[in-house]
Amino acid sequence: MHGIWRLRTRTIDLQHRPCLMGILNVTPDSFSDGSRYSDIDAAVGKALEMEASGADIIDVGGESTRPSAAPVDEEEELRRVIPVIQALSRRLSIPLSIDTYKSRVAREALQAGAEIVNDVSAFSFDPGMAGVVAEIGAGVVLMHTRGRPTEMQHDTCYVDLVGEIVESLRRSVDMACAAGISPDRVVVDPGIGFGKDLQGNLTLLNRLDAFATLGYPILVGTSRKSFIGTLLGRSPDNRLFGTAATVCLALAKGADVFRVHDVREMRDVLDMAAAVLRA
Repeated sequence: MHGIWRLRTRTIDLQHRPCLMGILNVTPDSFSDGSRYSDIDAAVGKALEMEASGADIIDVGGESTRPSAAPVDEEEELRRVIPVIQALSRRLSIPLSIDTYKSRVAREALQAGAEIVNDVSAFSFDPGMAGVVAEIGAGVVLMHTRGRPTEMQHDTCYVDLVGEIVESLRRSVDMACAAGISPDRVVVDPGIGFGKDLQGNLTLLNRLDAFATLGYPILVGTSRKSFIGTLLGRSPDNRLFGTAATVCLALAKGADVFRVHDVREMRDVLDMAAAVLRA
């Protein structure tokens, strides 16, 4: 367990209990809940429900990054996320995260009330992103991927899967530090499901503790992902127990932050598992 994650205007305590990041996709094509929360009232209602269920962060995304997803231009992404973030910043007591790899979207989302930038490209898609995070003083999640969503599953072969991802994240962390981002604002994510095959995803979970060498808190996002469906033969809406297994194992291997769809259930799973691990 790590200590404090510093955000734009507040901090999150990572030491005393696992941190839950609730997923709020305001997109028409998310793999799991596409179009369900594209209406502002529905999005606000879902976020309030997740907060009441034990979420520590709400992660708002306006562009699907599932494999083969089509890109969304800046104006459309802004149209989707900014009104939701503005509405939520007035209603929630927990911080908001913006799930984007575009620096302009990140800047406007932070100005609208977000506290964290969750960049699936770890600063590799938009060279201006690190500067925006540094200037505004946001928290940041740096996630590993290999290529954009339209291409990332075309090459899932690695000579040394874990070693290559650790080094890639180390380079992203170096970029963050060079831009002036304080180390206590950074969380790393190995990017399960992004440019990895089934075996690669299982290996990352099994060897998650290798990422502790980076010295930063670790975020894991396995919720309802396709490798769970492939292994268990379940549709996205029927991957709750498979997700729960991955969340427990990730906690045991050192993860600090968990990005999930099913907040109430995963809050219980994590709190129970954490109590056992600390006994």
